[in-house]
Amino acid sequence: MANNAAMSLLVVDDDDVAAEAVSRGLHKHGVDFPIVVAEDGSVALQILRGEHPTRRIGKPHIVLLDLNMPRMSGIEFLHVLRSDSRLRSTVVFVLTTSGSDADRARAYEQCIAGYLVKSGLGPQLSGLAHFLTAYSTATLLP
Repeated sequence: MANNAAMSLLVVDDDDVAAEAVSRGLHKHGVDFPIVVAEDGSVALQILRGEHPTRRIGKPHIVLLDLNMPRMSGIEFLHVLRSDSRLRSTVVFVLTTSGSDADRARAYEQCIAGYLVKSGLGPQLSGLAHFLTAYSTATLLP
């Protein structure tokens, strides 16, 4: 099985309060792997490609992606990610405020691993923390 201490998490969300809440909530509930935050899809791609001047992410990693962002939406990010031969195998879970069937369908067309609606997680994020910990220990990531 995989070692969850070696896994990293990239949270892509333009709402810095929401991104910080996710990071704190996950750590509070036992997620012990590094969490890197990107404020939009463009910055996330720089980080994943190792091109960002200050932020780095180790492998293996998982991306938690918001869909509704300015500059580069989550769907646009997924299109670019899946067309990049070095990044296309990246595991992405959508974590968004949108419960729209159309958004969910478009995201799954881009081979996401799962779709989570923020309001369904609750303020504590304990379910997400337990899921990510279990996922990272039960799965061999690219």
